[in-house]
Amino acid sequence: MSDEPSPLHHPKAAPDALLAAALRIAEALERIAPPRPEPFRAEAADAFVWHPEGHRLAPVARVNRVPIGLLQGIDRVRDLLVDNTERFARGLPANNALLWGARGMGKSSLVKAAQADVNARLAGEGGDGGVLPLKLVEIHREDIESLPALMNILRADAHRFVVFCDDLSFDAEDTSYKSLKAALEGGVEGRPENVIFYATSNRRHLLPRDMMENERSSAINPGEAVEEKVSLSDRFGLWLGFHKCSQDEYLAMVFGYCRALSLAVEEERVRREALEWATTRGARSGRTAWQFVQDLAGRMGVRLGTLENPSP
Repeated sequence: MSDEPSPLHHPKAAPDALLAAALRIAEALERIAPPRPEPFRAEAADAFVWHPEGHRLAPVARVNRVPIGLLQGIDRVRDLLVDNTERFARGLPANNALLWGARGMGKSSLVKAAQADVNARLAGEGGDGGVLPLKLVEIHREDIESLPALMNILRADAHRFVVFCDDLSFDAEDTSYKSLKAALEGGVEGRPENVIFYATSNRRHLLPRDMMENERSSAINPGEAVEEKVSLSDRFGLWLGFHKCSQDEYLAMVFGYCRALSLAVEEERVRREALEWATTRGARSGRTAWQFVQDLAGRMGVRLGTLENPSP
């Protein structure tokens, strides 16, 4: 090996050589560096999915949702959520909302349908008053700790956003609920004025009942033991409960879907088959009704079209 020093280390190395070497190093680092995320543009879509890696909001080309008129048996909670959402879109006071209760009763479907319904009303007014379309941003349960970073991005935009987390719940050792509490109300900056948070859960307090009972039984002060975690639900000013539907409500859902898909059916036969379908699954819900109608359409040889614009 030569003992000759590198030209760059030579005491008389030319400044041009040093500059050229620095440029080569900079170019190499640029090539291996991850690409810079594109600036967020809310105009790109009606809905986005948050990806915490790189702090990226991915636009959703087509939102998977059904028209709000097809959501049967939840009239009261539907009206409450739509009213809350419309007030928020118009810049009026509104509450974070927790939709909790029975599975398959349309909790997440209602959130997506409410956003579309409110935007349709705003568009029907021709944009009077400078009200911009309402945007929907979905954050996954496992990404809740990154919620403050998402809030900072949305805070700088002129649009108003519904941040939506589906199937939100926390286990005994999970501490990410603290990030949610701070982002909703408790932080120094608090929730941005142009952001509202909607969540769905099978649990009213977002915690398993056995965990709450265990903490109460083993704590020195049972009340304080669970107060911190239960208080998370208090950050939601609007609680909307979804309960198992009655037989009549279930059948109304079935026939509502049949009309939307223009299925020519014999009412008594469909009624009988729909009840048998629910019995074999041990549940009546909007999801069960939709699954039955899919099976029915398949047996009739009818291809399912989109429900975005159903037949009246």
